[in-house]
Amino acid sequence: MPTASPATTLRLLALLAAAAAVAVVAAADDGMTHLHLYIHETIAAGAGASTALLGGNSSFGSVGPIDDELREGPDPASQYLGRAEGMLAQADLGSPAASCTILNLAFTEGDYGGSTLVVDGRVDLGADGKAVVELAVVGGTGRFRRARGYSLMTKIGNPSPSTVVVFEMDLYVKISG
Repeated sequence: MPTASPATTLRLLALLAAAAAVAVVAAADDGMTHLHLYIHETIAAGAGASTALLGGNSSFGSVGPIDDELREGPDPASQYLGRAEGMLAQADLGSPAASCTILNLAFTEGDYGGSTLVVDGRVDLGADGKAVVELAVVGGTGRFRRARGYSLMTKIGNPSPSTVVVFEMDLYVKISG
């Protein structure tokens, strides 16, 4: 049986190692952009009221606007990035009720200023709700045109009297060409 020379074996091993390294880099670079930001929910006097579409003793059917600040950190003094604007509807007869939510993350400052991301899904953050809520990234504009992906949102508390609650949000976004 013929044997390969040591030089041929070394070339073959080097070629295999290079191919494996390229495969590892390709697997690690899946084209996802990770954004880490915070939604600061505040309710000003007279604003933020929900409009009930259906009556009854539950919140089912109530609809409310969302217009919250996007910030770089949980501190209200952290870098302002834009607004989280959208709607929520109580669409669950259970208790505590979950909501159907659509958010437009409108970036006005920073690297993504002038761009938007659209996030959509079911939010269940009640007493018995999930600790982390996954929402779909379904589109965007500007640098996020044709964006797809997902976000993970966690309620982290209220750091100041003027802030009702702060949500930490990790977005994993892929932009198709």
